Amino acid sequence: MAMQSSHAGASPSTVDPAEVAKFSKLSDEWWDPKGKMAPLHKINPLRLTYIRDAACRKFDRNVKSLNCLSGLRILDIGCGAGLLCEPFTRLGAQVIGIDPSATNIAAAKLHADKGHLSIDYRCTTAEEMDVRERFDIVLAMEVVEHVADVKLFVARCGEMVRPGGLMIAATINRTLKSFALAIVGAEYVLRWLPRGTHQWDKFVTPDELEIVMERAGLRTTDERGVIYNPLSDRWSLSRDIDVNYMVLAEKAK
Repeated sequence: MAMQSSHAGASPSTVDPAEVAKFSKLSDEWWDPKGKMAPLHKINPLRLTYIRDAACRKFDRNVKSLNCLSGLRILDIGCGAGLLCEPFTRLGAQVIGIDPSATNIAAAKLHADKGHLSIDYRCTTAEEMDVRERFDIVLAMEVVEHVADVKLFVARCGEMVRPGGLMIAATINRTLKSFALAIVGAEYVLRWLPRGTHQWDKFVTPDELEIVMERAGLRTTDERGVIYNPLSDRWSLSRDIDVNYMVLAEKAK
C-alpha cells in the first residue's frame, strides 16, 4: 500500500515512512489467503468486479470477454504484492504497479514471475512518477487513509489520469461507526489486521474526498459502500458508506 509529508528543502511528498515500514513487515504474507492479508483476499473479488465493470462501461467493452481490458493502461498506486495487478493483467490490461516498499515490490515481482505474468512493478511513489505518464485508470485502493497529505496525493493522481479516464479510490469514512468496526472490531476483536494498522483521524469522509478530487479535475460519478456480512463471511456493495466505501471519478476530455 502506498503511503504518502512535506519536508523543508525537499520535493513535496505524501509518503509516510512509518506507514511504509508497517506494510513492509507484511510483505511475505501478502499472498497467503489465510494470513494477515486475509481481509484483502476476501474483499478482492468485489473490488475487481466493480473496477472491471466500471472500466467496461466507460470504455465500451464486453464485460464477458476474457480480454475485456485489452489496450487499457492501469496504474495501481500502493500495489503491495500485486493482488489487483495480476487479475487485471490476465484481463488484458497493461498494468503498472507502484509501491514505496522495496520488499513489497520484490514479493510482487516474484509472484508474477511464478505465474508468468508481465507486470511493470516499480518501487516508487506517485510524486516520483514521470509527469508525462498518463493512464486510462488510476487506482488508489486502501491508500488514501495512509497518506500524509491527501490533497497533494489526489492532485498527483488526477494529473496522471488521461482526459476521459477514470480514478477509483477505496478508503474508510471517518465516523464513530468506522472507529468501532474498522479499528476496534477489525484490529482488536477479530484481529483481521495488526493493531495500529489504521489511525481514525486519518480516515477521509466522502465529502472531503469529493472536494479534493474536484480540485484535481476529477468528477465523482459513483460512491458505493462496502459492507461485511459475518454470517455469510462475504463482502457486498451497499448504499451504506459509514465505514468502507469506494469512489469512482472521471476526468473530462
